[in-house]
Amino acid sequence: MKQNTSTPLEINTLSNWKPRFFSIWIGQALSLVGSALTQFVLLWWITKTTNSSSALAIAGVMGLLPQAILGPLGGTLADRLNRRVIMIAADSISAIAMIVLVYLFSSNQIQLWHIYSLMFLRSSMQAFQSPAAAASTSLLVPADWLPRVAGMNQAMQGIMTIAAAPLGALALAFLPFQGALMIDVVTAILGIVPLLFYAVPQIPRLEATTSMWTDFREGVAYVTQRRGLLMLYGLLGLVVLTIMPTFSLTPLLVTQYFRGGVNEVALMEGLAGIGMIAGGVLITINPLFKKRIITLLVSFAISCGTVALTALAPSNALWLAVIWWTLSGITFSTGNAPMTAILQTTVPNQIQGRVLSLMNTVMGLAGPIGLAIAGPLGDAIGVRGVFIVGGTLSALVCVLGFFSSHLMNIESATTKSV
Repeated sequence: MKQNTSTPLEINTLSNWKPRFFSIWIGQALSLVGSALTQFVLLWWITKTTNSSSALAIAGVMGLLPQAILGPLGGTLADRLNRRVIMIAADSISAIAMIVLVYLFSSNQIQLWHIYSLMFLRSSMQAFQSPAAAASTSLLVPADWLPRVAGMNQAMQGIMTIAAAPLGALALAFLPFQGALMIDVVTAILGIVPLLFYAVPQIPRLEATTSMWTDFREGVAYVTQRRGLLMLYGLLGLVVLTIMPTFSLTPLLVTQYFRGGVNEVALMEGLAGIGMIAGGVLITINPLFKKRIITLLVSFAISCGTVALTALAPSNALWLAVIWWTLSGITFSTGNAPMTAILQTTVPNQIQGRVLSLMNTVMGLAGPIGLAIAGPLGDAIGVRGVFIVGGTLSALVCVLGFFSSHLMNIESATTKSV
């Protein structure tokens, strides 16, 4: 497959990149805050309506499985089609679906399967939006800014977490469910507007005669032929399998074990968000270790271990659980940022959509499997047990990563042209 000979850095320096990048980034950040707020509201409605870990687990599956199924298609399209158009279309469809849900709430026709359907659709759109946005980043900023942007994204995830829970609780205190959900529609529009005015650079395909199946196989071959990438994907899959259920079951841990309510859930999630901001800022200023893979493994091991410690806190010591949960948020950010930077700096841009979507597929498949196990397991041994077992196993997986020479040398491995 023939390629454009321009490098990402040459494309970035053709014009002043900052106004375009920060306009798009801020718009997308606002949209993500609205989506996170909506997720909090919907999960709280499921918690209060069903009081079932299985119901929350199903919601988690609906939010992950479509990304796993459609991720390869989304990544392939991101490398073939206009990435800006893909992002606009995906965000628009999600906003329209939310308007339908708002109507169902306002007309008292809402049912649990309606919420599951919305989560499924939004996850499907994320399968197209995410690889297009991630692959665009390396052409929107100079290469030496990629680690900073990764840290900014982690800090934004923290802000998103902080804003979602308290604002969700505040919205539910003063607005009906449909009013709280309408916030997501407004923020989605704010995310789309900058994309209507700014072009998103993309290396053109000078030869587009290959089929989508051929392009997909090319992305799979790129990962499987590089043992370091393959080991990284395997590690991430195992971690998600064991730790992801705890994120969906947090409201039940607070309500059932610590005897808290919506304000306590909001406090816990909000302080974890502060931790994520601190971690994002820290990784932006200082990479911690010279090798990004070491930062990733150490950070994820601590983040997963503190999930187990959260559930090990006494039932009358919510304050201690909040401390452990906050530390988990800090180290999650310091681990996730270098993971993104590793992929964006070692994988050629013209194949990044496929490579990044394959990573999303691995995590998207691992998440539902973990949730399918955690749902009935939580009903059998309690939500607290799921946290302890999941956190311990995922921390162990991260420690084992240090024994893989291919994984430890992933950044020094030669990147072959596609």
